[in-house]
Amino acid sequence: MAEKKLIGRITHYFSGIGVAVIELSDDIKAGDKIRIEGATTSFEQVVESMEIENEKVELATVGQSIGMKVKDRVRLHDSVYKIMEVE
Repeated sequence: MAEKKLIGRITHYFSGIGVAVIELSDDIKAGDKIRIEGATTSFEQVVESMEIENEKVELATVGQSIGMKVKDRVRLHDSVYKIMEVE
């Protein structure tokens, strides 16, 4: 079974390059599985890479904003959740 935990919100989306800007309310790292949900948004993906100020990072923490390639369109204020497998 999986649990989801709110870790951030979408603050910008660059449709031309498919990159979302996420303002974090919790930590996130490369390899984490996330779910993005909103009024018309709903999909899951694995965090393959993320950037802060054009620098690749493996880990981002509370209060930071990250840029991340997303596999589908997202919208302003969509919620970002971390998916955690629970035994």
